[in-house]
Amino acid sequence: MPSNALSLAQLIIDTVRRDVTEAETVTAYRGPLVRFADASNPRFSELQRLVGTDHMLPKDLLVGAESVVSCLIPFEIGVVKANIRDRRAVADEWALAYVETNELIGRIADHLIALLADRGVRAAAEPATGNFSSDPLTSRWSHKSVAVIAGLGSFGLHQMVITDAGCAGRLGSLVLDAPLPVAPVHHRERCLWFYDGSCRACVERCPTDALSEDGAIDKERCWERCLEVAEAYKHLGTVEVCGKCVVGPCSFESPL
Repeated sequence: MPSNALSLAQLIIDTVRRDVTEAETVTAYRGPLVRFADASNPRFSELQRLVGTDHMLPKDLLVGAESVVSCLIPFEIGVVKANIRDRRAVADEWALAYVETNELIGRIADHLIALLADRGVRAAAEPATGNFSSDPLTSRWSHKSVAVIAGLGSFGLHQMVITDAGCAGRLGSLVLDAPLPVAPVHHRERCLWFYDGSCRACVERCPTDALSEDGAIDKERCWERCLEVAEAYKHLGTVEVCGKCVVGPCSFESPL
């Protein structure tokens, strides 16, 4: 791997870590995770079948795309514990974390795009949320799927990505027209239900029974719930979130 690719990778990792550490947010965070993927990975093309025909490829975000960056910004433990207190009501801390972290991911992306431009590298990003169609409910750019392709984690029964830092946080991604060191990705099961059927906490915690043990999700029911929360917290901004399914054994780490 050329030395410039390694230096770019370190620049990206250091910038993400520094921006999270220095974020002037009420929400506190644990250390972010960062992984890279090759933009030509055939699994990106599969997303047009698995997610939706309108799902973009890296080259759709950026002509000449060579690499994709995926990162997780995990919430501090207190944010998660706050959202456990009531089975239905979303905690104020969780709602605020959703808004603040989405904005933080946007600032990090803008920062990286500027830093990379100074080095002659073009980059582009999709926002942390809102990049989907409501009819049907399909994503144009799935940060979750990008994270799995990059090897950041694997899907759980709740269809959220479980990483080594758990699943309680927000995902972001970036596409650039330069190579980055890509580590081999080997599937590793992180969901206890898929491993041995010993956990169905996410199904039990879902306040609208949108999840099931066969791995299916009633997207309409889930989305209606998120819109209810958005209305309750509209004074904060866009809060289309619930988060009850991710406050369980896989919140802070991979249970396996």
